[in-house]
Amino acid sequence: MKIRPAAKPDIPALGKLGAVMVRTHHDFDPLRFIPETPGTETGYGRYLGSQIGRDGVVLLVAELEGEVVGYIYAGLEDYDYMALRGPAGVLYDIVVDPAHRQSGIGRALLDAVLAELKALGAPRVVLSTAEPNIAAQTLFAHAGFRRTMIEMTRELGD
Repeated sequence: MKIRPAAKPDIPALGKLGAVMVRTHHDFDPLRFIPETPGTETGYGRYLGSQIGRDGVVLLVAELEGEVVGYIYAGLEDYDYMALRGPAGVLYDIVVDPAHRQSGIGRALLDAVLAELKALGAPRVVLSTAEPNIAAQTLFAHAGFRRTMIEMTRELGD
């Protein structure tokens, strides 16, 4: 397995993995998370492709036998008064193809992005994870993350 910066030819794979993430979260809680649509793969791929090479952005892929099987996306952010947070690296996405989970790819991606963010001067890294996503929470806890916030949602419809 190889961890490397994402490149433009990775955009279709990034879109496919992004759609997996959208589908997974929607399955966790369809009221809170948006559903996958016919345009999700293309749209997510296009968005992630626009992040390649941007200052303060880290977008890495895990490649196995020439195939992209995971990615991690993070960025540097300044003070965020709404989150009561100082400057930080913010982990936005980490996704591993379901066929390759539990093989160390997620941890390798996480370790690589933490090293990149530290090299960019991030004093800390923050992230959010879906409440039912115990596998992700276990990964983050084993990497030294601690719980600091809890998101709560209430629907206001009938």
